[in-house]
Amino acid sequence: MNLTLHGYWRSGAAWRVRIALGLKGLDYTAVPHDLRIGAQASPAYLALAPQGLVPALEADGAVLTQSLAIMEWLEESYPTPPLLPTDALARAHVRAMAGAIACDIHPLNNLRVLQSLRHDLGADKAQIAAWEARWITTGFAALEASVARHGGRFAFGDTPTLADCCLIPQIGSARRFGVDLAAFPRLVAVDAHCATLNPFRAAAPAAQSDAD
Repeated sequence: MNLTLHGYWRSGAAWRVRIALGLKGLDYTAVPHDLRIGAQASPAYLALAPQGLVPALEADGAVLTQSLAIMEWLEESYPTPPLLPTDALARAHVRAMAGAIACDIHPLNNLRVLQSLRHDLGADKAQIAAWEARWITTGFAALEASVARHGGRFAFGDTPTLADCCLIPQIGSARRFGVDLAAFPRLVAVDAHCATLNPFRAAAPAAQSDAD
């Protein structure tokens, strides 16, 4: 199957999917769209992904959007190696961690929200930084507790899951925003371990062809 990933080097959502593709050992063609200049709003891209967001994954003529849906499709279509545990309760815990990041933390700090705070509400740099830190630290506090209960070398147990695909990009964003991570040693330890693994290194923003 031919896979084409539409993304942006610094997009946390696209970063998640790159990690999942790497962990699955899947080859794909990357097509970058610079969000800073509004490339995701071009007519050509909107015809592909009407929401005008990245990532979008083309798979032999089909187009998939939303990172969680894409990763779930990858899991079902390419089940080896698995990114979800075999036990139903364990799968629910992994999905809860992934959802806490993809649904509760990341959306409040993505580019269009920060642009709205700046342009529509007149927030200054310090106010935006406080906003970013507030939602990241609140979410990370809950994730730190979840990893304390369920984690090992990774966010859940000792093999990578969808939770790690979501966590590592969010930690990267936290560092870029200057958020203090001292209160989250378990999350930092998971990030450090993942940084030793090729699929995570290859998916990192700096390793992308469109990176600054």
